Amino acid sequence: MARRDNPTPPDHEQHDTGPAAPPEHGAAAPGRHWRRLRLAGAAVLLAVALTGGAVAVGAARDGGGAGAGTVAPESPGAGSVESLQGHLRAQPRDHAGWASLGLAYIEEARTKGDPSRYPQAEKALARSLELAPGNDQALAGRAALAAARHDFADALKYADRALEQNPYSERALSSRIDALVELGRYEEASEAAGTADARRPGVPVFTRYAYVHELRGDVTTARRVLGQALAAATSRGDIAYVATQLGQLAWNQGDYEAALGHYARALAADDTYLPALEGRARARAASGDRAGAVEDMEAVVSRFPLPGPLVALGELYEARGAAGDEARARDQYALVDAWIALARAGGVNADLDTALAAADHGDREAALRAARAEWDRRRTVHTADALAWALHVNGRDAEALPYARRATATGYRNAAFLHHRGIIERATGHTDEARTHLSAALELNPGFSPPGAREARTALKALEAAR
Repeated sequence: MARRDNPTPPDHEQHDTGPAAPPEHGAAAPGRHWRRLRLAGAAVLLAVALTGGAVAVGAARDGGGAGAGTVAPESPGAGSVESLQGHLRAQPRDHAGWASLGLAYIEEARTKGDPSRYPQAEKALARSLELAPGNDQALAGRAALAAARHDFADALKYADRALEQNPYSERALSSRIDALVELGRYEEASEAAGTADARRPGVPVFTRYAYVHELRGDVTTARRVLGQALAAATSRGDIAYVATQLGQLAWNQGDYEAALGHYARALAADDTYLPALEGRARARAASGDRAGAVEDMEAVVSRFPLPGPLVALGELYEARGAAGDEARARDQYALVDAWIALARAGGVNADLDTALAAADHGDREAALRAARAEWDRRRTVHTADALAWALHVNGRDAEALPYARRATATGYRNAAFLHHRGIIERATGHTDEARTHLSAALELNPGFSPPGAREARTALKALEAAR
């Protein structure tokens, strides 16, 4: 069987004359929040989603964090940003070198948390295409950049153009799967995964192949393929990545012991791999180890203050309830707005992140506006769930119900989606269905979210009492 998420700033390139120093970032209000955490900025980490089930962090696999849904790591090209810059000073008309530099910038945006790398990547890739119009490496880089910015229509367009030039481009094959998944075109994504599996079997393709099956409720195949990918992995990065994907799959099914085992293997391969640390935090919280969960999630947020981990840490503080925890939780939720502002400044569409965070911990009307905007762009199970929940918190449950049902229609086993559907069904008088889906959420993954699980248990108890 051939087979997602997910540390000196590079110089700004000057086409033929070689890279020079980049401009300083403007002192925006969100930056003050970041300075409190000793960070310069935040960025989107690539997913298939998984983003999260999605490829991007904001649509992270069932948790929306640093590791959720990020795509398998792929080499950006020959050498680091610094070595590529040096090469291009000597060989400024090397189109492949410019494409590699663009891909290296995208990778640095992913790993170092600096969205300013995206515009730099765009310029480097444009230079490559000026020198060699239609070269597949730069087109595949354009696809990866579009996916990182959550522009999945463009990601698909550039992936298709790259594959016209090179049908065996692993990066383009992978980006095509990502784009189709994130556009909600799951049947086409399954076909694309099969094509990629036949042409370029390897960890990047295997992990996407598994996720496409998971989205359709086929957890058995997803687990088997990820197991094969882990057996085939040789580099520390691939081992950490695939073991983390296995951990996320196990956590999503409520198997916390297995999840912790997979995260341990990932961290043994790379003890700095934040997606594994974030996953371990969630599994520890679900297992009752609240202190360990807080410690892990604080470590994640100190490096990458992204929406998923920020919200999760805030909820852990609220659940712990120690002195000062209420204020600490508010701080985490406020930082989400700072991340969104910085992401948008880097050209990243952050509407799904806004909807998911604001619905429970912010401006509910803003959550609904963002969810509607995201639904208009792409119709996935994740955007359906986000729109359903945003409608619910705004008191529009009758409108929310069709979206909640659509979020669970593929068979995707996600406790948060089932919880949202059950709550909305209860609010619309569908008590039997509400009982079924709230019970299913708690049976599948009873620790999916401290406040969510608590709400599901409370609602289910009230439904049972009213029988």
